[in-house]
Amino acid sequence: MPRPGWRKPESDRRLSDLVSVGVLTKVFPPEVVDEVIAGCGRTEQRRRSLPARSVAYFAMGMALHSDGSYEDVLALISDGLAWAERTEGQGRLANKAAISHARDRLGSEPLAKLFERVVRPLATPTTPGAFLAGRRLVAIDGTCLDVADTPANDGHFGRPGVMKGERSAFPQARVVALAECGTHAMFEAVVGPYTTSENAMARQLLGRLEEGVLCLADRGFYGFAAWQAAQATGADLLWRVSDHLGLEPIEILCDGSYLAQVFDSQKDRKRQHPLTVRVVEYTVEDGRDPTGPYRLLTTIVDPGEAPATELAAAYAGRWEIETAFDELKTHQRGPRTVLRSRSPDLVLQEIWGHLCCHYAIRTLMFEAAHQAGEDPDRVSFVAALRIARRSIAQVGAFPP
Repeated sequence: MPRPGWRKPESDRRLSDLVSVGVLTKVFPPEVVDEVIAGCGRTEQRRRSLPARSVAYFAMGMALHSDGSYEDVLALISDGLAWAERTEGQGRLANKAAISHARDRLGSEPLAKLFERVVRPLATPTTPGAFLAGRRLVAIDGTCLDVADTPANDGHFGRPGVMKGERSAFPQARVVALAECGTHAMFEAVVGPYTTSENAMARQLLGRLEEGVLCLADRGFYGFAAWQAAQATGADLLWRVSDHLGLEPIEILCDGSYLAQVFDSQKDRKRQHPLTVRVVEYTVEDGRDPTGPYRLLTTIVDPGEAPATELAAAYAGRWEIETAFDELKTHQRGPRTVLRSRSPDLVLQEIWGHLCCHYAIRTLMFEAAHQAGEDPDRVSFVAALRIARRSIAQVGAFPP
């Protein structure tokens, strides 16, 4: 049954096709999108066939349907917004060139600011696997995305080297993110060129940690300065470190872990300004050859708050961010798919669109799992993505 005052469109699109944009507008409301765009100074000064708000949703819709043409995605977004706002859809849609110009006008900043404005951790204290000792479990890691091979992208992003002095086929953008382990929601992110190291980009994120979280990180992220900066935020840390890091026990604790001191090897060679950490060492035996040893450093020095066995089990949750990256890269973007944007700023816009889209899907998955009393990890991202795509696209709208 149509809403009061809604006149049936002159179209053969199904109702589900028209309201499908709600996957995005529910999480990123139009009024918030407008505020962010205005704050960035990108509100159009004259009436255009493609207003800035529609282009912002188009960037997210393009992520949801990475295999669709510009025109196809725009048609679905425009119809969906018309339904949501109870207005008439446009009779004639913009062509590919007009869409590209509209994307240029909007730029990447509004999408990045929209992500910053809206995206937050999702889990509640009752969400399975989301908390340890009253602290929200989050993980930090990075990944790379292939971008279109253009001179502008190559000059801005750079590309990795391969064997025999050659370079990879495509330039790459690097994404470093913080993800909530219990929900796979990436709630903080930094996007930059491949030529900027993962650790350099991670330092920007570590300053955004806050009290009440327990941050997990692989051994490649450890450095005294990074550890000190992250700890200064009030967050607790649980990081794996290399076997080569010298750690002398100063106190053995009741659960087999021990206290040790770490120093700044560059600025504190006399070891006059140490930080006390707790060290958890263990191996994993699961019927196959034992793996490890693993060495974890944590700021939780009291074993009564978090025993060593619980910390070791929690560290396995670091892999949840790898799963989140797989969801975005393999399923949402498509395996071995190259981002289509041909200029650096539009590449950034496309990536922020992907991050916003992933968060919108993960939000809906969390809400469904929470209402059903289920673990969000037991909800299939592939199934949720398929449902979202089925609702946003008319059957046969895109070529196979």
